[in-house]
Order: sequence, then structure tokens, then C-alpha cells
Amino acid sequence: HAQSRSMNDIADTPSTDQLKNKFMKKIPRDAEASNVLVGEVDFLNKPFVAFVRLAQATTLGGLTEVPVPTRFLFILLGPQGKAKSYNEIGRAIATLMVDDLFSDVAYKARDREDLIAGIDEFLDEVIVLPPGEWDPKIRIEPPKKVPTADKRKSVFSLNEVGQMNGTAGGGGGLSEDEEMPAQHELGEELAFTGRFCGGLYLDIKRKLPWLPSDFYEGFHIQSISAVLFIYLGCITNAITFGGLLGDATDNYQGVMESFLGTAFAGSVFCLFGGQPLIILSSTGPILIFEKLLFEFSKNNGIDYMELRLWIGIHSCLQCFILVASDASYIIKYMTRFTEEGFSSLISFIFISDAIKKMVGAFKYYPINTDFKPDYVTTYKCECLAPDPIPMPDNSSSISGLNVTALDWSQLSKKECLKYGGSLVGKSCKYVPDLALMSFILFFGTYSMTVSLKKFKFSRYFPTKLRKLISDFSIFMSIMTFVGLDMLVGLKTPKLIVPTEFKPTRPDRGWLVMPFGKNPWWIYLGSFVPALLVTILIFMDQQISAVIVNRKENKLKKGCGYHLDLFWVGVLMAACSFLGLPWYVAATVISIAHIDSLKMESESSAPGEQPQFLGVREQRVTGILVFVLTGVSIFLAPILK
Repeated sequence: HAQSRSMNDIADTPSTDQLKNKFMKKIPRDAEASNVLVGEVDFLNKPFVAFVRLAQATTLGGLTEVPVPTRFLFILLGPQGKAKSYNEIGRAIATLMVDDLFSDVAYKARDREDLIAGIDEFLDEVIVLPPGEWDPKIRIEPPKKVPTADKRKSVFSLNEVGQMNGTAGGGGGLSEDEEMPAQHELGEELAFTGRFCGGLYLDIKRKLPWLPSDFYEGFHIQSISAVLFIYLGCITNAITFGGLLGDATDNYQGVMESFLGTAFAGSVFCLFGGQPLIILSSTGPILIFEKLLFEFSKNNGIDYMELRLWIGIHSCLQCFILVASDASYIIKYMTRFTEEGFSSLISFIFISDAIKKMVGAFKYYPINTDFKPDYVTTYKCECLAPDPIPMPDNSSSISGLNVTALDWSQLSKKECLKYGGSLVGKSCKYVPDLALMSFILFFGTYSMTVSLKKFKFSRYFPTKLRKLISDFSIFMSIMTFVGLDMLVGLKTPKLIVPTEFKPTRPDRGWLVMPFGKNPWWIYLGSFVPALLVTILIFMDQQISAVIVNRKENKLKKGCGYHLDLFWVGVLMAACSFLGLPWYVAATVISIAHIDSLKMESESSAPGEQPQFLGVREQRVTGILVFVLTGVSIFLAPILK
């Protein structure tokens, strides 16, 4: 009767207390339990030990605290008086069972010798602190290097193939994460094949089987937040670079071209590229090159757009040569120092450009230190005609206006100076404090963004809300200070955003013709500046790709350095023909893309950091981001 009652206690369904146990949050799916049972009995003269492995994991009712099926049972019963020793043995067995390698031994052990060998091997790696030899108040320094499990695995793998019996219970083999090559290790992706387009062929062969999963794995709730986050990053980047390019190239390339180019190049790359997690964008080094190229063209009377087209064509062909000759394998010589140095250069270009703009605003709108409100009645400014007034001829007819027929007293400050007039009066140098307002907006946006980025580490609000605020920090900061600017209503300098779908500069079309404006030697001579662009693009693209493909990101689908460079080359030529900016992998926004798609374990207890599982590798988020960027062209009045 007693036996049947105890058997009834072992129910198949978990109890209410087990289901309510919050510890379940910490336990991953498909986990199995090891039950360690120790006790004193009066009917034994010496200890009895049993280690049981069940053929199938079975739920043993209320035996475990949580409703997890049991696979192992360790039972130790012994005579009375040694309860402390039994407890310590139980703790030791429990410690063994949570060790990944020993639990693998326990699953695959064929006899008692295999288990004992596993315990011996575990003890070889244990650090023992003898009692009485060390002061608990003194901090024990952690090891300089975390002990590697490779040595233990190699021992286990010998038994796996049957070469060694009674030494270890198996388990060998690397897990999926550990099979990946080291950060700069010469893996298959960076091997020099010695064949024509050998690396490109291997990239296509490696990525093709993953193509269906690249699309269906993108349909996840996490992808929505990633799309919104990266879209905001992309449009702010497109507007900023559009404005900077407009300044650098006299509006041959502006915000409209920046939007259109970002949407076109990004969509094509995410659809066909080797590493779709990389986001293409205009980068600092490319911006500097465009600026220098425009100044060179202007000073030497060369047509900028046609010269740029030939540089793009030559650079495209040079990229194809690099792809065909497996040149990307030299990336293995790039160290972490190179990567960090390159990232620092890009960051420095961004920061210096922003500061230059701010300093320029103070030069254009100087602060009025001499203005006295009490003497406002004496302030006036008049435009006086030049003496003598220029006679009407070809040179004096500006923008179709006859200078002699102008009413000089009605002209604006800019028009007066443009037509050769002079400004007279105390208030002529007066400008509202727009520079100061611009600085408030500039510093306010930056400081608010930084503060909200750090918000996820604060103590306010639940974790999900903190993370949401942190993710949308850039957007929230921009919207806040744009709202403040609208509220104050000062004429602060704004980006020139076109309201119509047409090139920023009215005297250029959407297609750049390759012949007709420059001498013939330019078509050949552009090979030299194209070589500089190719080196710039190769470094920018491949270093960004190395940073994205780092081992710590736990990417499973491999990378495609040669395939990426091939498509960047194709897009170089296409963008040159359309008069759009050149695009290459953007390090900062690509890392942000990976961060927004990181997968973490859901089985973490309250207060515990969730475990990083890898990145959701797919093409959907990138394609959606760039499609939305393209649609943003029609939102120009709002962006304005």
C-alpha cells in the first residue's frame, strides 16, 4: 500500500507550485534535469551509491522544483552520522553535472570506467585552494586567460571514434559557434584560390543555399524595430551628406541625389550582396574625394560630371580585376588596430565637418556685441547706387535685369551687394543671433541623443521601455529640437530640400553623357584618380566587412567579401552614369544594424543578463529600409 501511494506521487503532470516557480524563466527549452538525492538510513553499514541514466527523460512529479523531465539520478544512501560528507558529495556531483563537457560524458558513457575517467579529467582542470593557506580578505586575481576547453574536448573525441576506452566518455566535436574561423584566421572566405574568379564563385556557392532563409527569417517582430531604427539613421545620414555634398560640389549632387542614390544602391546591394547586414552609405573619405575633385575640375576648366563618370567607369573595372584575382584575401593581414584606426578616421571626419559648419555659422551671423537697445532709433541701413551707375551692356545685365532701371532703396542686402551697391548706416552689420540659436539646437540635439542612448542603463521605467527610448534616441532628439526651432520661429539656416522630383541643380539631367565636354585624354587620364578611389573603396568596404563579420557576432551564414566588392563596383558605374553619389559600406550604421538584430536568450532570470545567441541574418530589413528611403523623396516638404 505504501509503495503504491509513493508511485502515485510521481505524476505525469506538473503540480501548481512547480508551474508557478519563477526559476523556470532561467531554464532554456528542452532542458533535462539531474536529480541528486542523498540521505542517512539506519539499515546500511556502508554507503550505497547509484548513478542512473534513463533511456528517455521522464517527468517524476514533485521530485524536481520545476516541471522539467529527469534524465539522470544520483542516489547516495549511507549509515547515520556522516550527513555533512554526504551533502558535500552531492554538491560535487551537482557541480560535475552542470559542466558542459562532463554532462556530455554522462550522456554517452558506456560503463563505470568512462564516468570515472570523466571525473578525473574534470579534476585535472580544477583549481584547489587549501584551507588555512590564504586570507579571504585578499582578492584572488583571476587568470590572465580563460582556460580553453579544447584540450578536454580532444581527449573526449578520441573515445568518440572508439580509439580509447575507459579514458573519457565522449562528447568531442566543436559546437556550431566554435567551428567558425577566428577573427582574422584564413578561412574559406579569404583563401587565395589561384583561379579566375575563384573567390567570387565560392562566395556565390556559399550564399546561394541560404537565399530562401534570408527572406523568410526576416518576418519577425524584431525586424520592425530594426527597420525603423536603421531607416531613421539612413535618412538623417542621406540629408546630412546631401547637404555636405551640395556645399562641396555646388549642388551638382544634393539631397535629392543623396536620397535616390541611397535607395537605389542600398536596395540592389541588400538583394544581391554577400553580406546583406552591411548598410551602404556615403562615407567621409568619399566626401573628401568629391570635394577635391570638384575643386580640381573648377580650377582647370574641366566638366566635373563627365570626369566623375570616367573615374567611376575605371574604378568599376579595377574592382572587377580585384574580384577576379581574389585580391580580398589580403584582408587577413589587417589587424584590429587597422580597423579601429579606420573607424576613428571616419568618426573624426564626421565630427570635424559638424564643428566646421557651426564655426561657419558664427562667422556668417556674428553675435551683436555692439547693439544697444536704447539707441534703436538711430539705427538704419540704406542701399546706395554705385557712382557712376554702370551703363547697360552685356556685363551689367545680371540675371536678365537692367541695373540702370533698379530702385536701389528697395533692394535687399544681398541684392544690393550683388549689383554693386554700397550699404550705409549703423544697423547694416546687424544680424539676429542666429548663430547662438543654431548652437543651442546643435548642442541640445547632441547632448539629448547621448543622454537618451544611455537611458537603457538607468533605473527609470521597465526594461523594454528603456530599450525603446534608447533605440529611438536620435529620432526623438531631432524631432524635439526641430519643434523648438519651429516654436521660436527664427530664420535659422536649413538644408535646401528639393520639393520636386528633379536634379538639385537645374542645368543637369538624370543621365550623364560620357563624351563631348572634355578633351579625349581625360578619358584615359582619369585612370589615375580612379586608382585612388578604388583603393579608398576597397579599404572602406573590406574593413567594414571585417568588422561586421567578427567572430563575436556569431554569424552562421558565412560572408562574401568578393561578391560584396563586385556589386560595389557595379553600383559605382551605375551611380556615375546617373550622376548619383558613390556608395560603400558604412561602418557605424552597419554595426547599428547588427546591434538591432541581435538575438538573446529568453530564459533569463530577473536581474540576470540574457545570453547572446547570434544575429538574425536576413535581407528583408535592409531592403525595406532602402525602399522607405526612396519613398522619402516624396516627403520632401516634411523633411524641409
